[in-house]
Amino acid sequence: MDRRMVWVPALVILVIALAAAGCMTYPTSSQGSSGPSVPVTDVYTSDQKAVAPVSTAASAPNAGTAETGVVVDQKIVYTAQLTLEVKDVPTAVDALKTIATGREGYLASSSVTTQGETRTAKVVLRVPAAEFEEALAEVKGIGSVQSVATSGEDVTAEYVDLNAQKTSYQNQLTQYNELLKKSVKVEDIIAVQEQIDRVQTSLDRLEGRLRVLNSRIDLSTITVTLKEPAPIGGESGRSIVDTINAGIAGFFGMIELLIIAFLTLLPLIILGGAAYGIYRWRRSKKPEPVVAPAQELQEK
Repeated sequence: MDRRMVWVPALVILVIALAAAGCMTYPTSSQGSSGPSVPVTDVYTSDQKAVAPVSTAASAPNAGTAETGVVVDQKIVYTAQLTLEVKDVPTAVDALKTIATGREGYLASSSVTTQGETRTAKVVLRVPAAEFEEALAEVKGIGSVQSVATSGEDVTAEYVDLNAQKTSYQNQLTQYNELLKKSVKVEDIIAVQEQIDRVQTSLDRLEGRLRVLNSRIDLSTITVTLKEPAPIGGESGRSIVDTINAGIAGFFGMIELLIIAFLTLLPLIILGGAAYGIYRWRRSKKPEPVVAPAQELQEK
């Protein structure tokens, strides 16, 4: 047998074994592909006169609960609009206030309008979300329900997103404050402080939005429109007092019109009187014709 036919397969096997051993012992990087790489925060030097925004990709939680592992309760904003017919609007407003305070809520606003002999009102109640259904049932009981509409708005995604942004801003502030402690040059201190002010302003606005959203979630809104029934036979006629008041108003209105007419025609009256006076004066200056006695006329 030829020796080359024996050594060639052995040499091939040896090369494959060495290659496999080299792959097994090759050192891996500390930031291998097994995990996500964390972006490195870039900070400009004082020569560049600026500080780059701090990256928060590794610290800010994701808005989705599946990636963050944080379970957030569903956030619902409950609202209701009702129209009720009641016998007495002021009494019904007091009853609504009692319902709200009895459910640990409050009367947010109320307005009463009078039209003829009927009154209407618009009342806004804020009650805890846990008391929404019970409070709504009590509100329906104070009068005859003409219309009702309820809604529940799911704001869970918005709530999670706002909290994630809040955490991101807080992390940025922490990192910028650490940079501020290490800064020595005046340019670096000013640049970092500008970034701190920017992030703090954004954080304050975000917290304001969160407060409003939490208020809508914690306290449900019930808007009630109250109205009294129309008088039997439609609108009632005028009372004697209304008639007298209308007559007095008409009298003074007529006096006002006469005064306006007199003052409007006064220049014409003055000119007419002056012309008539001149005419009378010129006529008085003319000599009167001489009339012969009756006897003389007969003799002639």
